[in-house]
Amino acid sequence: MNIDKSKIKKIVLAYSGGLDTSVIIPWLKENYNNPEIIAVSANVGQGDELEGLEEKAKNSGAAKLVVANLEEEYVNDYLLPCLKADAKYEGYLLGTANARPLIAKALAEVAIKEGADAIAHGATGKGNDQVRFELGIKHFAPDMPIIAPWREWDLVSREDEIDYAAAHNVPLRISKETNYSKDKNLWHLSHEGLDLEDPSLEPTYEKPGFLEMGVSPLDAPDKPTYLQLDFEKGVPVALNGQEMPLMEMLEKLNKVGGENGIGLLDLVENRLVGMKSRGVYETPGGSILYFAHEYLETITLDKQVQHKKSELAITYGELVYDGQWFTPLREALAAFVDKTQECVTGTVKLKLYKGNIIKAGVTSPNSLYSTELATFDESDYDRFINLFGLPIQVQAKLDAKKK
Repeated sequence: MNIDKSKIKKIVLAYSGGLDTSVIIPWLKENYNNPEIIAVSANVGQGDELEGLEEKAKNSGAAKLVVANLEEEYVNDYLLPCLKADAKYEGYLLGTANARPLIAKALAEVAIKEGADAIAHGATGKGNDQVRFELGIKHFAPDMPIIAPWREWDLVSREDEIDYAAAHNVPLRISKETNYSKDKNLWHLSHEGLDLEDPSLEPTYEKPGFLEMGVSPLDAPDKPTYLQLDFEKGVPVALNGQEMPLMEMLEKLNKVGGENGIGLLDLVENRLVGMKSRGVYETPGGSILYFAHEYLETITLDKQVQHKKSELAITYGELVYDGQWFTPLREALAAFVDKTQECVTGTVKLKLYKGNIIKAGVTSPNSLYSTELATFDESDYDRFINLFGLPIQVQAKLDAKKK
């Protein structure tokens, strides 16, 4: 979409307070005829990153900051469907990807309410988020112009951005030495850039300040921690016998999981735009929930459903990763998943120990596991084996005749 810059008087900017979005505010004012900038920050559980954000946004040149409190909606309407689907992307639990459609929805809503002429975001031209943001915006505001400075400006690196910020008196909390690209929410924290761009280098898990949601498995306690999780129709409803909302449960699991070094993932992934990229992800509570949910499904889903659901989990994960949340296929898969979860009720026990999640028992009133059938004490399956092997036997006799 070609944008007539002279007509852009008000821009809604997806604002995190990080390097990219901080620099974008003065850049937009310089390059789009000094428009009014409304910074929108989506609260999806990034905690203290929201502190002082309004002052920082205004000091960078924004007219005001709008904070959209989306934590509960994020957990219940975006995280939970992914959990029930067991959706992953190459092992990644979608912590950034499943938040972007909700943030795009909030951006569109604010832009429409404020009468904005455009929406801007700070996603890079090599990243996935440009697609996730823009597809979400197109769903809720299909005619809204979208500005992506990374695809326009002549700043070619994060170091250039830091220099630009210094020249324009933009307040930053980072330096060139601590310039990891991070994304944090209630579900996870991602780390990219600097030494992580070299896959031959080990992540500095034991370096103070690198990990924020937990500790290295080497620094975890020398004794295990036991947990009990209860599910009803695929939804986590209780932790250690205490019923609680999923958001509260996730916060508690993040704490205990982080303390035990759970949920670290060092991944070279295939980005949507075609390149490979390396990142380190911290997902302590989410890793526990995924593990427990899949554990419970092993005794509550029959073979055909379990296998087909595992196949479709890959498709579901790819759709979320690729920004295709608001599509008929994703919605159809969600309906399928909900049907499969009708019997996924039960109790899972886990043992956490130095980065490992270990199975410690599972029960369900809907269990398909039968001790009588599974026992090795006796077998009545000779007739079944003979029938099952009949085609092989017949083919072998036919082949022998041909010889």
